[in-house]
Amino acid sequence: MTFQDIFKSGFLDSVVSVSIIDTIFAMALAFALGSFIFFIYKRTFSGVMYAPSFGISLIGMTMITTLVILAVSSNVVLSLGMVGALSIVRFRTAVKEPMDIVFLFWSIAVGIVLAAGLMVLAVFGSIFVGIVLLVFSEKKTFDRPYILVLHCSDSDTEEEARKFISDKVEKMSVKSKSVTKGDIELNYEVRLKEGHSAFINDLAEMEGVSNAVLVSYNGDYMG
Repeated sequence: MTFQDIFKSGFLDSVVSVSIIDTIFAMALAFALGSFIFFIYKRTFSGVMYAPSFGISLIGMTMITTLVILAVSSNVVLSLGMVGALSIVRFRTAVKEPMDIVFLFWSIAVGIVLAAGLMVLAVFGSIFVGIVLLVFSEKKTFDRPYILVLHCSDSDTEEEARKFISDKVEKMSVKSKSVTKGDIELNYEVRLKEGHSAFINDLAEMEGVSNAVLVSYNGDYMG
């Protein structure tokens, strides 16, 4: 058996090309499901800063994953080369929102399932995941945390403001306190009662309060 006979074995003969029709159909469906994932991401986003580029990247990731898996599944030699090429790729962008990881993995999973030919599973699985995320995102709307930044002139005003805030919100806790001459800065984490925030207007007009700011945040606080 010669060295040439080895390369004439079934290992290289197992190369199967993907038809143009199958490729177009898979990529079109990947675009449709990626757009659906993008839509769910927009509806369920609860962070502070919405980045449209991340939503668009979900569509691109779904299509690119489908393209890569189609190539890998059709050519054994190419699959080995891609494993080596992808092993040197390093992603250093920090994911700040925990839910972003869910959408990233969802996009990759849909691309893999589509390229594997399980299109019914990809479609109905995406619909089911989307419904679950929509339902749970709506349930936590009124439990969203806020940061209340308050500037008081003295300790008496601080105590009066604290009592006023505790009567107007569902929950409150002090995250930080900074004292300088003539000014006390307080950072409270508060949970509003059914989303009502009108009390901040009365708080800002309180005697001794120079500034009051209410900011929505995602639960990650750097004190």
